[in-house]
Amino acid sequence: MITTNTLRRALLVLILLPLAVSLAAQSKTAVRIIQNSSAGTTVNIIDPETNKVVGIVHGIEINRAIAASVDGSRLFVSGQADRELVVVDAKTFQVTKRVPLDGPPDHLSVGKDGRYLFIGLGGAAGAVEVIDTTTLQKVKSIPIKGSVHYAYITPDGKYCVTASVGGKTMTVINAQTLEQEWVMTFDKGVRPIAFETAPDGSTKRAFVQLTDLHGFAVVDFAAHKEITRITLPDIPGKVKNLEGIQGAPAHGIGLTMDGKTMWVLSKFYGYAYAYSMPDLKLVNQLEVGIGPEWMSFTPDGKLMYVAVEGEDMEVVVDLQKAAVVARIPVGYGPKANIMARLQVK
Repeated sequence: MITTNTLRRALLVLILLPLAVSLAAQSKTAVRIIQNSSAGTTVNIIDPETNKVVGIVHGIEINRAIAASVDGSRLFVSGQADRELVVVDAKTFQVTKRVPLDGPPDHLSVGKDGRYLFIGLGGAAGAVEVIDTTTLQKVKSIPIKGSVHYAYITPDGKYCVTASVGGKTMTVINAQTLEQEWVMTFDKGVRPIAFETAPDGSTKRAFVQLTDLHGFAVVDFAAHKEITRITLPDIPGKVKNLEGIQGAPAHGIGLTMDGKTMWVLSKFYGYAYAYSMPDLKLVNQLEVGIGPEWMSFTPDGKLMYVAVEGEDMEVVVDLQKAAVVARIPVGYGPKANIMARLQVK
């Protein structure tokens, strides 16, 4: 005999099952490496499981950098040639919207809560343009001394940190109030930055690459003070590559997901150097190719993807072996790349 409670439970299952299936479909994501082409019009999407290009976004001239929405449904691409933010559907890789900006965009980052997109603007008057990720409307333009080359979000999500080559400044902005909190000025132009997380989750140190420095500066983030500078060692028997350096002999710096190792790229030698954390001791080095610019890491800590501009290649490094395991042709002039979990079909 079928009871009333049994019927109710069966009816509830029939009601909730389609919803559960729908939510599961919506939440299906996969790790992807997204690579720009600063001298081309395409963005390549790579599956790290196969090291194959599984999607290409077309029609974004001089795309300088990429960010992903927190839910993995969209990509945000800075289109420098047309001074625009380009929004891309992460499943179809089709452009869905182009948003005019107040200047030529460079590096951009999404706030940790997903509310704001922070876009570094170059040109004569540097600024960070803040875009609401829901409405895609400008919320605020924050003036910065010198054109903004990079705009990062600290690992704790509290700050947007900008790097200006011309202004020689690192500017720290509160990611909630959108107000400047402090500025640090260097003797050289500020380029890529990496951040070390303290045990309490705050930002402990910043590692800052500078113009004409074959290495990086170490900054106490809380004290707003430079502690030391580390120079990358020369490679015996290897001649420095002086072409295409553009004032950045070392370009590209980042910590592995576990925070135990920091990798630094050398455009002089086409090498990647590994430093142990937190003592910053050199523990490894390997050749990756001509003109390495940027790197990203897979969440499992196994692979590093290096954008090698001089060869139009994505070079894949096995971090445990410290060896190159794959080379993937990508668009012209690959520089900036990211790792993101994107929604997939």
